[in-house]
Amino acid sequence: MKSSETKQKVLLALTEIRPFLAADGGDISLVSIEDDKIVNVQLHGACVGCSVNQMTLKSGVEMTIKKHAPHIEKVTNIET
Repeated sequence: MKSSETKQKVLLALTEIRPFLAADGGDISLVSIEDDKIVNVQLHGACVGCSVNQMTLKSGVEMTIKKHAPHIEKVTNIET
């Protein structure tokens, strides 16, 4: 798949999940996509340092991204 298509699908997935994060005072942004299969995101606001952010990342964010872009293998949170 072309990387521009992948990026559009990932951004669509993040748009879909953003209201759930916002409800808890957080947000998410796309940092990069490596080799068209590894997505790097950054959690913001209340999501930073939250004890369940790894679970949110795996079960929520990764699942939603893979629904839109099934070829994605991994989603990683980049800490600042």
